[in-house]
Amino acid sequence: MFGYWKKFSEALTAPFLGALLVAVGFWGFVAWDQSHWWRLKEDYSFGWLVPAFVGFVIYDRWPKIQLAARQCAAPGSPRATGVAQWLLAILAVGALVGGLMAFLLGALLRAGQGVSQPATVALTVGMAATVLGVLFLNAPGPVQRSEGAAVAASTGLLSDARVRLVGLFVFPTLVWLISAPLVTALESEISTFLLGKVVTVVSFVFDLLGLPLEQHGNVLVLPNNSSVGVEDACSGIRSLTGCLFAGSFLAAVFLDRFWKKVALVAAAMVLAFFTNLARGLFLTSWAYNYGAKAIEGTVHDAAGYSVMGLTIVGLLCLLPLFNLKFAADEDEEPAKEKPAGGN
Repeated sequence: MFGYWKKFSEALTAPFLGALLVAVGFWGFVAWDQSHWWRLKEDYSFGWLVPAFVGFVIYDRWPKIQLAARQCAAPGSPRATGVAQWLLAILAVGALVGGLMAFLLGALLRAGQGVSQPATVALTVGMAATVLGVLFLNAPGPVQRSEGAAVAASTGLLSDARVRLVGLFVFPTLVWLISAPLVTALESEISTFLLGKVVTVVSFVFDLLGLPLEQHGNVLVLPNNSSVGVEDACSGIRSLTGCLFAGSFLAAVFLDRFWKKVALVAAAMVLAFFTNLARGLFLTSWAYNYGAKAIEGTVHDAAGYSVMGLTIVGLLCLLPLFNLKFAADEDEEPAKEKPAGGN
């Protein structure tokens, strides 16, 4: 057991290991708090997968975490200097202090009002800021092996060894923001906006096909005077949050560049909209032919799960493009740097 722990914690300093334990404690508390909403709201039922996926990402990245920790502790380890150094310090301390205040606010709201969306959001935001701040401030420092040893090399903000180390914990920390329910007013505004766009497009398509259909707000009125409401035809928040989670997880596991991760998450949002649009078209067509009540039950649920399934398939199809499209360019870089006439 001791040998396994030694191998597991190799290259990690005691302060950083302590910071990791603090992070695990915060993640566990947030999971316990959010589990109420995972049970209550179907839109966030995917949250039950978050703890398992966070654990998998940490396990998968552990060799990289140990390597990044060694690079942090190595003599001459890159450190930001000048304005970048002060900016990093301000961001880290600000994240820690602001995160603790937000977390305390959430705890007070939960203690005074019980489980509520504002309390959960405050706890989650506070946790994320606190964890990232604690990890950065406790990252290993350069080891001075002897007098006159090389000091930390000056570098830019993003090339700082501590930023690279903490960057490996961005997904395990920020993914909880997706599984936390949005405040009711904000959630309603986003849902109404997304569903309004979907219903407008569905109405336009039916009109283009010469099929009589009336739109009253976010409700479609069929020829037999029955109506299809947005709660029957599409669920914008459910598909958006679920697809964002799927895109974030795939980006964290399979992509190595930050811009690629951001691009895949953006693609997940776009795919969520178009697959939700396809769902709305299908359910409205079904209701048009068989009646509004025909889309209840199995048809409705199957169409809902298909949104997530199609989005994941689409994201999986995009992964080779992100990973292979630029492989040739990366292989050519060493050749370009090779001196002329070299072997």
